[in-house]
Amino acid sequence: MPAVPASVSLVVTTYNWPEALAFVLDSARRQSRLPDEVLVADDGSGEPTRAALQAAAVDFPVPLRHVWQPDDGFRAARSRNRAIAAARSDYVVILDGDMVMHRHFIADHLAAAKPGTFVQGSRLFAGPDASARMRRERIFEPGLLFPDLKRRRHTLRVPLLARLQLAISQKTSPACIKSCNQGYWRADLLRVNGFDERMQGWGREDDEIAARLFHCGIPRRLLRYGGLATHLHHTVRHDDGASPNDVYLADTRARRLTRCESGIDGHLAEFERAPPADLRDRAALEVPLSYSGIEPLHARAAAL
Repeated sequence: MPAVPASVSLVVTTYNWPEALAFVLDSARRQSRLPDEVLVADDGSGEPTRAALQAAAVDFPVPLRHVWQPDDGFRAARSRNRAIAAARSDYVVILDGDMVMHRHFIADHLAAAKPGTFVQGSRLFAGPDASARMRRERIFEPGLLFPDLKRRRHTLRVPLLARLQLAISQKTSPACIKSCNQGYWRADLLRVNGFDERMQGWGREDDEIAARLFHCGIPRRLLRYGGLATHLHHTVRHDDGASPNDVYLADTRARRLTRCESGIDGHLAEFERAPPADLRDRAALEVPLSYSGIEPLHARAAAL
């Protein structure tokens, strides 16, 4: 693979929070180095999310693609795999749909990319008051003294310190793995077959794919003082602690697996045949959410 990515796809995960997604997409359109495409990995959202994407697509500066799957429980691993399978860039940055990007976010990730490694970014936590003010006043980069922040050190962008941190943090340690802000060479994701789709419900899919990358000799590097993003406040949707997916993570580590059986290769042929449309093409907006032929399920939506 080349020393520097020639292109980058931004994959944004989402589920039924169109207001946050719209704000995140606004932060994408103002990047100093635009991504070459944005793919929204949608785990079964309803029509309000589609409407938000339709509004964003009107003047979006790069291809905007909606990679949707029916709502059949918490299937973040499968949702991400589908978007990665549809991506066409050398490098993939994965971001949660409640993470608002600093204007140099993509540029910083590309500067941190190094063949044979993946990059782990950080997040600044905005409390309820800070999140409301950011959205109300269109503030994308809360500063060090902005009220109602946690881990406010992550407001600081210092490129020299970012380079030093990257240089000393190349490790195969399970610490600091969070899929809300990560950068990967797409070829490495294909090598390990992406996220393990057996993992449903909250937790461990990011730790498990990291373990397989480590077993392939692909360490993670920590991006601090760059690649900044602010996590918008929301009600906690899960309980920290044990996860039903712990058994899969333990098995991967015990057997030093390098590939999962149920992963990204199950989606490659689909998107080779029919890549997801660029939503800037108005005709693409006429395709119903049930385009896969499977009517969306609303078990989670009804519970909200």
